[in-house]
Amino acid sequence: MVSQLRVSRPDSDRPTDPRSVHFLHAIAGTIQVFTATHRSFFTNVMVQALRAAGQGMPVLVVQFLKGGIDQGPDQPMQLGPNLDWLRCEAPCCFQTETVDPQAAAAVAALWQHTEAAVMAGQYSLVVLDELSLAIQRGLVPEAAVVEFLQNRPPQVDVILTGPQMPDAVLDMADQVTQFRRNFLP
Repeated sequence: MVSQLRVSRPDSDRPTDPRSVHFLHAIAGTIQVFTATHRSFFTNVMVQALRAAGQGMPVLVVQFLKGGIDQGPDQPMQLGPNLDWLRCEAPCCFQTETVDPQAAAAVAALWQHTEAAVMAGQYSLVVLDELSLAIQRGLVPEAAVVEFLQNRPPQVDVILTGPQMPDAVLDMADQVTQFRRNFLP
């Protein structure tokens, strides 16, 4: 969420009453987890990101296991002035459990860039897509994710997605949403 400041405007001939000034209050950011066994719920997460960006909040969307479009940390796609969208600098999307060393290095570079940008206070909302899969495949250390969530600037909202999110992350989450498919007979 956003820090808020409200200041009463005093009349020019009246001394300022110290009770009329409201000080800056940071609203603590939240951690949201979206999980599902299928991979078709990203639209719901992007709606939140687009809404926040449309309201003027700087947003970062990071897709760890998507590649193939010559992107990477140095070449973000920009959707308007407030939304940066990053994919790793891998030649293709990750389809198998095995990841070659070059693709693993691309994911590691993307994680390092994400950490640095968030810690520098560049974004108010950060979406970490398919992060649980990157953790499961050993591409991003679980301990690094937990430390990142604990040490991020307090006003930053974080959304994490992917199946089988680690318990340590789920325990930190303010909201956990599980998407299920119900098939009717």
